[in-house]
Amino acid sequence: MSDLDGLLATIPVGDIAKKLGVDEATAESAVKQILPALVGGMAANSTDEAGAKSLEKALGKHSGRSVSVADVDEADGEKIVNNVFGAKKREVVTAVAAKSEKADESLISKLLPILAPIVLAWLASQFFNKKEEAAAPATPAAKKESGGGGIGDLLGGLVGSKQGQDMLGGLLGGLLGGGKK
Repeated sequence: MSDLDGLLATIPVGDIAKKLGVDEATAESAVKQILPALVGGMAANSTDEAGAKSLEKALGKHSGRSVSVADVDEADGEKIVNNVFGAKKREVVTAVAAKSEKADESLISKLLPILAPIVLAWLASQFFNKKEEAAAPATPAAKKESGGGGIGDLLGGLVGSKQGQDMLGGLLGGLLGGGKK
């Protein structure tokens, strides 16, 4: 299930709500607004070779990691967020908060470094499972049908799907289109 709903289903929203001292509805609303921004930022960064390699390296570090909020290293999460959004981080936080009915900039800022490692752990499981599947086709036809399996393909599939487009739906406008510049 490599879609945004699949990712959302793995997010421990109740634990996040407890950690941040908000109700579950507020936490869920904020998570739903942040996910497309985070995935979109990663997709934008993966459009060039250096960004894709950096992200694949990060996926390797997060492969097999727990998605438990108690296990999240927020300092690592902050590094991920800074790498994904660069100088546009404040603009992204503002844009996400503006689209959320329940979450303000303070909550979005606190949630990003918690959510980023969880998203990377999920992406790592999807990415490495796809690589294993792509390496195993038995027939020439199966080999032809399997894609390149790169991280850009996975993220592009998430962001480029109708669901991804609906979720992004102008949320960040041109903020993510140019990567971290």
